[in-house]
This record gives sequence, C-alpha cells and structure tokens, in this order.
Amino acid sequence: MTMDFTWMIVVLSLVFFVLMLGAFALGRRIGIARLARDPEGLTKGAGAAEGSVFALMGLLLAFTFSGAASRMEDRRWMVNTEANAIGTAWLRLDLLPAETQVPIRDLFRRYVENRASMFENLESREQLAARRAEAYAMQAEIWKKSVAASQLPGASPQAAMLLIPALNEMIDITGTRKMSNINHPPPIVFILLISLSLIGGLLVGYATSPNRDRSWFHQVTFALVTSLAIYVILDLEYPRLGLIKVDAADQALVDLGNSMK
Repeated sequence: MTMDFTWMIVVLSLVFFVLMLGAFALGRRIGIARLARDPEGLTKGAGAAEGSVFALMGLLLAFTFSGAASRMEDRRWMVNTEANAIGTAWLRLDLLPAETQVPIRDLFRRYVENRASMFENLESREQLAARRAEAYAMQAEIWKKSVAASQLPGASPQAAMLLIPALNEMIDITGTRKMSNINHPPPIVFILLISLSLIGGLLVGYATSPNRDRSWFHQVTFALVTSLAIYVILDLEYPRLGLIKVDAADQALVDLGNSMK
C-alpha cells in the first residue's frame, strides 16, 4: 500500500513535469506564430497579467505546502497526546479494587499494542478498518469493566470522578486522530495549483519566443522545481503512505506499552 502510493505520486509528478515542458513548447509556438504575423513584437502590457498569474501560483504553492506541513505536525502531536491520555488512565486504574485491575490492565496492554501498530505493514484499507474495529471493541470492553469496577464497594470514592474522564479522553482522541488522517484540502485546490503551473509554463514559453535558441536549462529547472514542490506537498498530506513519515511518533505508544509490562 505504501509503495503503491509512493509510485503513484512519483508517476504523477513525472507526468506533470512532462506537461510543464509541453506547456513551454506550446507557449513558444504561439509566440513564434504571433511574431510571424506581427514582427513588431509580442503583446505589449502583458507583464501585469503574467505577474498576477505567477503571484497567485506562488501564493497557492505556499498555502498548500504550509497547510500540509501543519497537518502533518498536528498528526504527530496527536499521537503523543493519545499516549499521554492512555498513560493517565492506566495510572488511575489504581483507584479500582485490586481484584478488578488485572483483566482491565490486560485489556490496556492489548489496546496500546493495537494503537501502536495501527498503521504498520498495511496492505489494504480493509486491514486498517479491521484494526480500528478491534480497537473500538477493546475501548467498549475497557469502559464497561472500568465503570462496573468503579462502582464496587472496595473502589476509591474518587475512582469514578478521576478514572471515567481519563477514559473518555482516551477514547475521544481516537476519533480526533481518525478525522485528522482524512482531513485534506478539497481536490479543486490541487487542480487549481496544477492549472496555474501549466498556465505559468505557457506564459514563460510565450515570453521567451523571441529568443532564437530555446533555453532548456531554465525550462527544465522551472518544471523540475515545480514538480518537486507538488510531490512534497502530496507526500506531506499523506504521511503514512509516502516517503515522508510520522511513524516515528508511534514510538511514544511503543514506549508506553513497554512500561506496562
């Protein structure tokens, strides 16, 4: 699944790179045709329009890149937040009667193991859905057993007051993390970004058409830099699938699981 996504965005970036070179060539052809009809030169006063297109393109690139990087950091932060929430609930199990703690703590260990390995070695969406379903089932069992144990005569008077909110936070963060993983800009943003980039390439080719020799160095550099920027943006948007990873953040859950043994 990971390699499939990586190859997909690599291929998309290469296709975009070729399209950019095609836009340069098309713009140059249009400019040469215009010069053949009007030897005086190309359209005068077009600099303002070109500047507007490139300014909007740069703004959109900055917006999408910044947003993707920010969402990636949020996903990393939420893993640490979940580890802290589970750790707090684990400590507050001490408020329950000793005989009820053993099965609940065993559930906690299995639950942390599930959460730490949620995105490991995924081969399909169905496998991810199965792991999430298993986590939800363990959440329900932990909640049921903890509530019942907190109401027993031997439980601390503060058990329900302290443990139940901690469990609630532990459960809520899973929904927040799930939504953060599917929170991406609408497709129209990427369509607009790609369209503006191709239009920019067209304008560059048109503006350089009076030159007798085609500047391949500048054209290839411009197309390459733009393609790489779009590749990195897509990779940042899906940090569990591409080359850029947030998997290192899962170490917080792994360390928490190790501390429970």
